[in-house]
Amino acid sequence: MKKDEVFNKPIEKQFEFDAEIAAVFDDMLQRSVPFYAEAMKLTQRFAAHYIKEDGLAYDLGCSTASTLLNVERSLDVNARLVGLDNAPSMLDQARKKIVAFNSKVEVEEADIMSYDYAPCDVVISNYTLQFIRPLIREELIKRINSALKDEGVFIFSEKVVSSDSKLNKELIDCYYDFKKEQGYTQYEIAQKREALENVLIPYTEMENIEMARRCGFSHCECIFRWANFATFIAIK
Repeated sequence: MKKDEVFNKPIEKQFEFDAEIAAVFDDMLQRSVPFYAEAMKLTQRFAAHYIKEDGLAYDLGCSTASTLLNVERSLDVNARLVGLDNAPSMLDQARKKIVAFNSKVEVEEADIMSYDYAPCDVVISNYTLQFIRPLIREELIKRINSALKDEGVFIFSEKVVSSDSKLNKELIDCYYDFKKEQGYTQYEIAQKREALENVLIPYTEMENIEMARRCGFSHCECIFRWANFATFIAIK
């Protein structure tokens, strides 16, 4: 796994999922998202539970396909697992993994806002919604809800903010301390923060839950949270 050193030099552009990011993305996730492995184990567990025989699951913004590969290993049924991403460099990495693991996971280059979703059991989205402009974010959630079969689930992880400004600052400081513990320098942290400015737009935990309910889900709750990182499950 190649080490993430993308932000140890002056940034020249806003954050984007290009070839440079794709090459170190797995390391970036492990060192930048607190308890990422634990949150993904929960995602894997719930996804495997809700996928039916001959069913279908999508991963929106699948990046290098790690989540779907893990879901596949835990399935007791035959099902299609389809990853969607609009970054060719990420999909290149995903296809290499799929071949290496002799996997049946499928990946497609696609715009998740306009993709023609087939009826499905599960939709997964890991830290993807936060990169979609708030004005159109709910359009995607409604499309997901429409594609899901009755009692299907949408499992999503997001960076969240606090509605209390003082607490929000403490959560951010807590997160930066975590990144320092993972070996990132203060300079790298500042560079990435600047690159993500106005690109990553998080909601509060309650705003995510209320959004899911407005878009047709009967129930939504947070099943894992560490400071300003959370995993949710929404049930149709």
